[in-house]
Amino acid sequence: RKKGEKIKALDEKIYKLERDILLIADEKGAIGIAGIKGGQSTAIDSKTKNIIIETANFDRRIIRRGSKKMKLRTDASWRFENGIDPNLIDFTQERVVSLIQEIGGGRIAKGMIDLYPKKVFSKKIKLDLDYVDKLLGVKIPKQKVIKILKSLDLKIVNCKLKILNVEIPTFRLDISIPEDLIEEIGRIFGYQNIPSVFPQTILIPPERNDEILWTRNCRNILKERRFSEVYNYSFISEKDKGIFGWQDEELLEVLNPMSIFNKYMRPSLIPNLLKNIKENLKNFDEIKIFELGKTFVSRQNTKGKKQGFLERNMLSGILTKKDIKDEGFYELKGVVDSLLNKLGISNIWYDDYKATPEESHLSLWHPKKCAEIKIDNQEVGFLGQIYPKISEDLGVKEKVFVFDFNFERLIKLVSEEHEYQPISSQPMAIRDLAVLVPRGTKVVEVLNKINRAGGKLVQDVDLFDIYSGEEISQGKENFAFHIIYQAE
Repeated sequence: RKKGEKIKALDEKIYKLERDILLIADEKGAIGIAGIKGGQSTAIDSKTKNIIIETANFDRRIIRRGSKKMKLRTDASWRFENGIDPNLIDFTQERVVSLIQEIGGGRIAKGMIDLYPKKVFSKKIKLDLDYVDKLLGVKIPKQKVIKILKSLDLKIVNCKLKILNVEIPTFRLDISIPEDLIEEIGRIFGYQNIPSVFPQTILIPPERNDEILWTRNCRNILKERRFSEVYNYSFISEKDKGIFGWQDEELLEVLNPMSIFNKYMRPSLIPNLLKNIKENLKNFDEIKIFELGKTFVSRQNTKGKKQGFLERNMLSGILTKKDIKDEGFYELKGVVDSLLNKLGISNIWYDDYKATPEESHLSLWHPKKCAEIKIDNQEVGFLGQIYPKISEDLGVKEKVFVFDFNFERLIKLVSEEHEYQPISSQPMAIRDLAVLVPRGTKVVEVLNKINRAGGKLVQDVDLFDIYSGEEISQGKENFAFHIIYQAE
């Protein structure tokens, strides 16, 4: 074929042809992509009077390579990839001609060209009846085996003692080895008729796998907090890429996506979780869901070019409800605190982000309602509100609060040791405190002042309300705290 040759196909798209793409052609050039798609130049229309009927069979490997290379999947390519009996071509052509005569009233011109240089013949397979019994785990009488094979249009050429010589018709492309025959025998005999036998062996307990253990624990802890686990596809679409502001160099593109919705591997679990919310808010007032799964981010070399990819195990959860306010942040923070405490993790603190960490995808987050989750001085995740424009673009009108953990980092910090303290002999005093502060004051600043003022007597402080309204002076807002006092 000529270098850079192109063809206009029946779908009216123009395809560039490479050297190893098989074509159907005449003296003027390509008229079809063999086994994949016909060409527009030979399409039938209302003015067509003469039709040349071509029936052909092609090597399934060549068709599959061509289809993948062109990223073009069709009914024809699917059939040829799975294999077609070449000996059915004569019957197929006669059937097509018969239908044209019956429906369109055409007249058959004399003459037919038949090229069949390597004729395909039926093959023979030797079947050992002892092997049949061994593989299926049940003894099937010889006459029963013969009867089953004959019922499947398989011919017994000869039979010597416990060896059957079976002839396989060319249309049974799925039978090529003795095991294929045994599978057919078992299917007709009935798998329910094969007795179950427990293996006679010594069972050795598997080695402890901490990742599996902590994965199960995390799932159970979140389910105790009324979160439901979801499983989503590992792909995002071109539309998702635009909504979340990801760049091409950040994403791994799928070479042959099954649809436009599966164009890229997901760099985060959050996009698909947000889509789950959109559908479920139609039926529920409150949504609490989480997912634990793999994400895929492209790696770049020093010159900014793609060089491999980074596969990470992430744990993400979402909380939203109808008419949810800013306290949703603190509700979700309570879930995160509970999760980390039950995993035996201490020294937890929440830090404002001062610059966009490379792997946080902070374009997702509301700039003033997001915190880094840190253990000691190591960042393990993020907590905050999704940027309103992003959730609105996905059809979610309510505020959405999310936690996003790097699960691989998290499980390295878990501990099975928990510290227990004896119950204090001193009574506990609970007080509510309302503090009027300038708008924009950070909650952590007020918490620090309460802890410093109360000293060792302050056992716990929880924010339970933030209020600003007509009763509050302009430029001010009110923080309300539960404070627990107790002497050691």
